[in-house]
Amino acid sequence: MKNWMKNALLCATAGLLFGAGVMVGAKKYEKPKSIIHVVTLYWKDGATDAQKKAALDGVEKMASEIPGLDRVWLKSVKVQGDAGGKALQSAFVMEFKDEAAFKAYDNHPAHRAWEKVYTPARGESRTHDITN
Repeated sequence: MKNWMKNALLCATAGLLFGAGVMVGAKKYEKPKSIIHVVTLYWKDGATDAQKKAALDGVEKMASEIPGLDRVWLKSVKVQGDAGGKALQSAFVMEFKDEAAFKAYDNHPAHRAWEKVYTPARGESRTHDITN
């Protein structure tokens, strides 16, 4: 085989291997249009474990009743920061299908009922609503 053919074959092979490596190694990710509602909080002094559990269980109950509230995260693994000089103690997240679902959630009867359980136990909280 002639030198120029060997070089061409070598270049073509290297290009295929490099290209395949880039394609195989490329990580895919999504930028969903859903809205993530992140809540970090500390509980009121004197809030009982039963009140805290009822508040978090209520998030799950809302998800079963409110259209477009599709996912919830309820178990705090790590909470950083403070609210009003006090260390944050808990966090939860709700994911809404889209902006319309997020807006409808505010006045939904299940949300209003949950607030009656959540508010007496909640000290101060911070919310972050995030989308793409």
